Amino acid sequence: MPVDELEAWLRLLLTPGVGRVQARHLLAAAGSPQAVFELSHAALQGLGLERSAAALAARPAGLDGQLRATLDWLEAADDRFVFTLGDAGYAPQLLDIDDPPLLLYAMGALARRWAAGEHGGQPMLAVVGSRNPTPQGQRHAQQFAHALAQAGVCIVSGLALGIDGAAHQGAMQAGGSTVAVVGTGLDRVYPRQHLALARQMLEHGAIVSEFAIGTAPLNHHFPQRNRILAGLAQATLVVEANLQSGSLITARLAAEQGKEVMAIPGSIDSPQSRGCHQLIVQGARLVGSVADVLQALAELGALRPVAAAAAPGRSAEGQQLQTVLSPGCSDDGPLLQALGFEPVGLDALQARCGWPTERLQARLLELELEGAIGRLPGGLFQRLA
Repeated sequence: MPVDELEAWLRLLLTPGVGRVQARHLLAAAGSPQAVFELSHAALQGLGLERSAAALAARPAGLDGQLRATLDWLEAADDRFVFTLGDAGYAPQLLDIDDPPLLLYAMGALARRWAAGEHGGQPMLAVVGSRNPTPQGQRHAQQFAHALAQAGVCIVSGLALGIDGAAHQGAMQAGGSTVAVVGTGLDRVYPRQHLALARQMLEHGAIVSEFAIGTAPLNHHFPQRNRILAGLAQATLVVEANLQSGSLITARLAAEQGKEVMAIPGSIDSPQSRGCHQLIVQGARLVGSVADVLQALAELGALRPVAAAAAPGRSAEGQQLQTVLSPGCSDDGPLLQALGFEPVGLDALQARCGWPTERLQARLLELELEGAIGRLPGGLFQRLA
């Protein structure tokens, strides 16, 4: 993008009192950001924007610094891009949402393909959930993403702690692609715990944001970015969420965009499952296996039915996930059978299986090290698979 064009876009976005809706209105009337600043007062009055005339005539404070920071960021690597609404690299599915970002900053191997105009062919699924999931929820996110990535699905999430990070990791472990939509400028990583994960993602996918270089992780940015997260994907899967979770915002936005919303059910006693249960009551598709998700994508035309039928069988994890949430699945022993799939305390577990305390504690430790169970706050244990 020529420097003068980039400067005009940044100027439009930095102009006080001109929001995204007004900016799109101005662009539709003028045809380009440069032409916006050439509109006469009469033209602005005709658009009902005469109150913005003075702001549009003045050069915004901070524009020069923002332009320099953006150019420096772009020049630091060859996989960094700024896409505008009319660019070939701009994700076409975002043009269908009510409030598409005017600028989309992107970096990574997948962003390089977008810049070449390569967008089609791969279905995209948003996988979201709690920042404080149960061990079982974390494992579900990773395993579902792993199996879905093997089936050719690109996993979209938000790089947050918990379910988001597990979904990104699962996709990359399968050798698949994944996209993170973040609430900061792309010159920083939030949370810092995911710095290594973000660097790894650049080799397997992309990190995108509508926020300018240098933008800090402000609270209101994350609900705002969720419309992009939902907009990139053909469907959204909520793994675990409490009733105040930001994941429910993503699910609502996806539904408003006419997208399929799916949710994994959990224990009625778990606060982290109540958001999913609410979504199911409201009409979200209940999914208990990877096959259910693939079937939904096939019905949407995002995935060929043959892929939906065959993909889970490509790995042991995929086969396991077809039954992990289903009644009647096989048990690895009397202790796992006694555990069930809900959190349980040591005393209750001992009453169920009748084992001596020392034997029970030793076996629980072994199962925890094997990854078969997780230890929860309050002295509770939960079966993971």
